[in-house]
Amino acid sequence: MNKRVIFQDWGQVDYQEAWDRQEELFNSIVQRKVDNRTKGEDIPTENYLIFVEHPHVYTLGKSGKPEHLLLDDEALEEKHATYYKINRGGDITYHGPGQLVGYPILDLDNFFTDIHKYLRYIEEAVILTLKDYGIEAGRYPGYTGVWLDADKPNARKICAIGVRSSRWVTMHGFAFNLNTQLDYFANIVPCGIADKAVTSLQKELGYDVDMLNVKEKLKGHFAALFGMELTDF
Repeated sequence: MNKRVIFQDWGQVDYQEAWDRQEELFNSIVQRKVDNRTKGEDIPTENYLIFVEHPHVYTLGKSGKPEHLLLDDEALEEKHATYYKINRGGDITYHGPGQLVGYPILDLDNFFTDIHKYLRYIEEAVILTLKDYGIEAGRYPGYTGVWLDADKPNARKICAIGVRSSRWVTMHGFAFNLNTQLDYFANIVPCGIADKAVTSLQKELGYDVDMLNVKEKLKGHFAALFGMELTDF
């Protein structure tokens, strides 16, 4: 098993470009697994952890409802936002500046073959990062993601998760609200949940957070939970 994970920070990248780049990495890993099996080869598969920000964009997962986007094409243009139907699980969500998006493109055969465990580990990495900032977070029963005050009437979501997996290779990932413009969430039914609020680390702390610091803390928690050996190449 190869637990070496190549970390890349792509900066701010258009959603379609990032999706294409993800697909390229994802398909190369899947093809390597196919070749290993059909050709009797034993070449280790690569793993990637990618951090990125996107310009304003709404994405709808395979199980989502198009009516959960509350804007027409003209309104999208006015808000300088784009819209994509994509091949991850989950409903509709928003990505934009100030939000940390993470794309773990992992061959889970290198770690563990359990998608539910994989999702819980992503949640736990975010929960532990929030704890570093003095914020207690957790899970909301029946929903994927990370929540604050999940057991109270003022429950609010701070991190959404939606993934795709094939042959135990993952893509897509999580969206962690740091200095996110939360008013953009008013234009959708976030994750298909109409009666729960969305929040950000900035809103909870009352000040802009240093995204580089958050990234370093989150990388450390990912590495520890998954037993990763993070490298830049």
